[in-house]
Amino acid sequence: MARWVKEIEEGSAEAFDRLYEQAVPWLLPIACQLLGDRMEAEDAIHDVLLAVIRHPERYDRSRGTVEAWLAVQLRSRCLDRLRKRSRIVLQEAAEPSEGERVQAPVRTEEAALDKLEVEAVRQALRDLPGLHRRTLAEAYYSSRSQRELAEEWQVPLGTVKSRIRYGLHHLRKSLERLGWAEAEGGDSRG
Repeated sequence: MARWVKEIEEGSAEAFDRLYEQAVPWLLPIACQLLGDRMEAEDAIHDVLLAVIRHPERYDRSRGTVEAWLAVQLRSRCLDRLRKRSRIVLQEAAEPSEGERVQAPVRTEEAALDKLEVEAVRQALRDLPGLHRRTLAEAYYSSRSQRELAEEWQVPLGTVKSRIRYGLHHLRKSLERLGWAEAEGGDSRG
């Protein structure tokens, strides 16, 4: 596959066809599992393969296989789509249609726990240094990829990735101290 990516960089449409034929059969189940929708999964794969055509030079053999590179890109695209989907659902839920009543929470205990959990996450985020807090917020809430954030902020991609990794690690540690996460990971409310 690495040879095909090199040939794509040199302008070979046949190399792209071969890459496509090899990659789609194993990318599709991954995308379907992440997104739960075949059409949306196909769109995500299309986006990834379009990026390969546009920027085949972004593949770095020293960092791993083409399969791993494609899988990471696909996961990122799928997560972007899930974030966008959840924002749309949240916006629709926040704006009840005319004539609809807003229903009260099903259980007061759940609402109270949710409120406490949200406050714990806010406190944990406040404990993070500013750059890491901003990077986590942008990576989670914006529809931009890590690469796009790096380009916008004019920093290396590795810097953005490190800030996210550091931020998530310290966010987890802070939530552990507050009693909202287990040391091995996972939800202590569970």
